Amino acid sequence: MLGNAHIAVVVPAYNEALLIASTLRTVPAYVDHVLVIDDGSVDGTSEIARSVGDERVRVVQHACNRGVGAALATGYALALEAGADVVAVMAGDGQMHPDDLTRLLWPVVNGEVDYTKGDRLSHPLARLHMPRWRFIGNHVLSTFTRLCTGSALRDSQCGYTALSRRALESLPLDGLWHGYGYPNDLIGQLCLSGAAVRDVVVRPIYGSERSGIRVWHALFVIPWVLLRVLWRRIDSPRTRPVSISVGAESE
Repeated sequence: MLGNAHIAVVVPAYNEALLIASTLRTVPAYVDHVLVIDDGSVDGTSEIARSVGDERVRVVQHACNRGVGAALATGYALALEAGADVVAVMAGDGQMHPDDLTRLLWPVVNGEVDYTKGDRLSHPLARLHMPRWRFIGNHVLSTFTRLCTGSALRDSQCGYTALSRRALESLPLDGLWHGYGYPNDLIGQLCLSGAAVRDVVVRPIYGSERSGIRVWHALFVIPWVLLRVLWRRIDSPRTRPVSISVGAESE
């Protein structure tokens, strides 16, 4: 536990056999549940995750690849069932430094905000460590996300996040965008509900992992998701975002 909060970490993974074990071994000891959602991997990701031998780890497999947003929705639902007060997300490819997790969690644990989101773009080493096209592309997509959601979050595409149980219970998980673009959809849903959100600067890590994001995701898929977000915001002007920027399945 962290403070008095029950903490769960969701780890969406697709064909991460090379990195999943090392990722799971870095999850801090204060985390109560580690929920690995294998999204239809064909490389033995689930077997390797189970072999880590951590009693906190629970592995759930999607029968087929449904998309990272669908894996996240499955993990969120399981975290609620497990009684988590706060749910964080760490990718299965080792791109999220475990030492940053505590800083992401504390504002949610303390009740300051409902949702914290990693901000790699504001890190002083971002230009050096991030591939140039990702650095530029993330800035562009983040700008459009701010315009469409009304939030002030600076790095919309970062998947390193923490979410309160209260805010999670208000989300329509079945309606969350299943593929790439889910972070933008999730931000839109949270802002529409009036949730308080906050940036937390995290380290940009790029190594041997392979991104599944392609050019068409950035040019077509994510813009389409943002149009949906904007339409929901126009169609439902009842709430306003509170945005705070600082620094068949088997088990």
